[in-house]
Amino acid sequence: QVQFVESGGGLVQPGGSLRLSCAASGFIFRIYTMAWYRQAPGNQRELVAHITTRGITTYADSVKGRFTISRDNAKNTVYLQMNSLKPEDTAVYYCKVPGRDGDSWGQGTQVTVSS
Repeated sequence: QVQFVESGGGLVQPGGSLRLSCAASGFIFRIYTMAWYRQAPGNQRELVAHITTRGITTYADSVKGRFTISRDNAKNTVYLQMNSLKPEDTAVYYCKVPGRDGDSWGQGTQVTVSS
């Protein structure tokens, strides 16, 4: 079945960096747009960035210029490089195929930005 396994989160100081990874399985990865989402406590899940099959990227305004999404089709993995992290980036981060509502969410990876 379709599965997403996120990793790479942790505790980081403001201004720091993290690189998240998401290993996908159960579908033909290379033919789908992939996306990163995040959910902070008390907030709805929001789209952070997505990358098309041709490598075209789109970002939420709140992360533009700080985050970079990329993919490795040979490894069925999508990445999120996060630089200049802010406390408001604190959230659980998930990856998924946008629009495939029947897929289950992974467990996510916690990112905490705090001094």
